Amino acid sequence: MKIVIGIDVGISTTKIVGIRDGKVIKPLRIKATDPVTSLYGAFGKYLYDNKIALDDVEHVMITGVGAAYIDKPVYGLPTSRAEEFIADGLGAQYESRLNDMIVVSMGTGTSLVRCKGKDIHHIGGIGIGGGTLSGLARLLLKTDDVKQITSLALQGHISHINLLIRDISAKPLPGLPMDATASLFANAQANAPREDIAIGLIYMVLQAVGSAAILSANGSDIRDFVLIGNLTLLPQCKYVFPMMEKVYDVHFIIPKYSEFCTAIGAALSYKKE
Repeated sequence: MKIVIGIDVGISTTKIVGIRDGKVIKPLRIKATDPVTSLYGAFGKYLYDNKIALDDVEHVMITGVGAAYIDKPVYGLPTSRAEEFIADGLGAQYESRLNDMIVVSMGTGTSLVRCKGKDIHHIGGIGIGGGTLSGLARLLLKTDDVKQITSLALQGHISHINLLIRDISAKPLPGLPMDATASLFANAQANAPREDIAIGLIYMVLQAVGSAAILSANGSDIRDFVLIGNLTLLPQCKYVFPMMEKVYDVHFIIPKYSEFCTAIGAALSYKKE
């Protein structure tokens, strides 16, 4: 069978996957200085690495904020646009094997997409995400290199930055364990080391995203939240979200190809059509 290519075009990063016979073929991410260069660079490298000929490609589906800069068929192949929020939902459903959920797309900001079977629609979002982490890190740590921020954070102590329940109460409060966060950054000192600041910033962004997701499900029976996007690669996700699961009795899921879900969904939207 021929391959459908799904491409999630960001401003400087493009993610690309191929879908053949319902299976994902080796996702790829590439950075460039602009969306067009990023897309064509990713597409060429993807075909080369996977030994795919142009004749093997049935259709190209593009999505993402950078897709607006692409105004012609990619390499002359049939090319269509996929609605980004639909792509988020389809990709998350495919990767999680769930039908009903809220998809939490953790990019520069955060968008929330509700999925109830075939009903997939955007329900809102918050302006907190990877862009927030990078901007605050530039101000406070003098770097926006995610690898450096993460490395610093792994050496930090969150109790030196956040005020925890155990800091204000001798006993657990109803529904709140002693290590739950009472106030973000409330324990921060003027001379806090960079390592503590780094972990404080990451926890702040992840907890804000998780809280927004949980609140977005109020009044519904949805308890599953599928996390997608680049922020899911932060190692601190393994600590922050399980802690929130215990407090709120919900389930956060980070699929295998979490950062590629939108590209996967773009390809699947062609199959759906």
